[in-house]
Amino acid sequence: MSAQRLQQLKGHLLHDNKMSAMAGPVSPLSTHVLNTAMGVPGSNMSLSLHRQDPSTEAWSLITTGTTNEDGRCPGLISKQMFVPGVYKMRFETGQYWETIGESSFYPYVEIVFIIKDPGQRYHVPLLLSRFSYSTYRGS
Repeated sequence: MSAQRLQQLKGHLLHDNKMSAMAGPVSPLSTHVLNTAMGVPGSNMSLSLHRQDPSTEAWSLITTGTTNEDGRCPGLISKQMFVPGVYKMRFETGQYWETIGESSFYPYVEIVFIIKDPGQRYHVPLLLSRFSYSTYRGS
């Protein structure tokens, strides 16, 4: 890994710690998009958050947003709205790549996950390149 990339990662991690120390009320659910192909945050990406109705399995839109210059979309959901259930975050990856002059194999990415304890804090990052993506449950 190049020294420049390591420096970017270090700055990014330090920024995370500063932001959480300065933040006010924190959303119980957060996300972070990282363009791993270019080593930069996935900024200006449209996304939406949905919850599945347990009886019909239909998806209800909760909110939409756009990632900021750091690849984050703060304030996704309030603590009051965050209840147990099945959730989905949809990231408009095709549009994102087009805006930076690239094409992508994936027109969008949907991450579906289960919330059992809404009292916990959940972080669902998206690590992205034009031909692959990964995610994990952070905290």
